[in-house]
This record gives sequence, structure tokens and C-alpha cells, in this order.
Amino acid sequence: MGKDVIVACDFSSAEQTFAFLDKFTGKKPFVKIGMELFYAEGPSIVREIKARGHKIFLDLKLHDIPNTVKKSMAVLSRLDVDMCNLHAGGTCRMMTAALEGLTRPDGTRPILIAVTQLTSTDQESMENDLLIKEPIDKVVMHYALNAKNSGLDGVVCSPLEAGKVHDVCGTDFVTVTPGVRFADGDIGDQKRVMTPAEAKKIGSDYIVVGRPITAAEDPVAAYERCVAEFVD
Repeated sequence: MGKDVIVACDFSSAEQTFAFLDKFTGKKPFVKIGMELFYAEGPSIVREIKARGHKIFLDLKLHDIPNTVKKSMAVLSRLDVDMCNLHAGGTCRMMTAALEGLTRPDGTRPILIAVTQLTSTDQESMENDLLIKEPIDKVVMHYALNAKNSGLDGVVCSPLEAGKVHDVCGTDFVTVTPGVRFADGDIGDQKRVMTPAEAKKIGSDYIVVGRPITAAEDPVAAYERCVAEFVD
């Protein structure tokens, strides 16, 4: 499975999304559709972007009882997305059910990845709010291994975790990593930035990049730079 850059289309409307995507007259980037855009526009936005020739990561993070997730994944699979995800915290039974629902009658299916712990969750909140006392690094790797043993293809993780995930789950287990910025870009309030080149070196399979591309003065040039640093 080759490396690729996924552009996070974190827009609130189809109008904003297509104004952005219209700039790409050459190579069509792999795009992420998250909850904001999907809830605003519904399944039609997925079909329209797919019809334009883009691969799609549908980032809805399903988490429910196994039967509900199975049925929901069957619906998402019919949208012909290329990647989708769920919360590993939903247990192995839920992940197995998700795979069953996602698999089409011809045996094909989108890539399915799991969210281990959200980046907004730290050790303190995990212990106090979720009553999970184990170190967060151990929890993340345990959830990743559960995902692998349930038949999933990979996990969403920070670039700093990608190498360890591969150590625990194997090099073929996919790592999808957000939180990537250019070295000379605006890092906001982030304490540590992982560049595309560093993410490549550490073993990320896919990087998800939002504002460094979508808010750039020249989004196409920013995307091409990202691909050059990470893929080429």
C-alpha cells in the first residue's frame, strides 16, 4: 500500500468545498470528509466528490452496538468510499461486525481503520473521565493490536506513534497520521510539529493535512510540496 497525502476538507458547505477542489485541475488529491461537512450536506457530497475523481476518506468515527455499526458500514460501503473509520473503544465485537457490514457482495471493501484515543485525550482525562489507569501509550498500542486482531487494516495515530504501531502490529498495518505541518509554517499552539518529511521517515503511511493546504495562499502548490516531501 503506497504512501499518500490526504487533504482534510474541513468545510461547512458544498460551496466552500467545491471552490477549494476546483483549484485542482491536474492530479485529484485524496480527500477527507469529516463530520462537519457530512452532516451539513449528507451522502450527496460524497457522491459528488467521488464523481470528480477523488479518493475519499470518510471520517465519521462510528461507535455503537455491533449490529448498528454493521448496518451503518454497509450503507457507507455503498457510497464507494476508499477509507472509513470507527472507534477501537467499541470493542473487538464491534470492529468485527463493522468489517462484515463493510464488505461488499463481491468481496471488496474500503480500507477500515480505528481511532485508538483521540488526540484531545491525555493521561489525566483518561484516568479521571474514563477510569482507565494504564499509561496512555500502552492503551493506544493495545487498542491498535485489538484492531489488527479484529481484521482491520490500520489505525489513526500521531506521527510519533507510527513507528511503534508498526513494531507492535507489523509493517503492513496502516498508519494514518494527522498533525503534520510544514517546517516554516504556522504551528499555532502545537508544542511539537512533525513535517511531511519527518512523518515519512518515521513510518507514516498516510498523512492528513488540513489548514497548511486549505488555508494556503496557493493550495495546489502547498499540496504538491507536501506530496514531494512525503511521497516522492
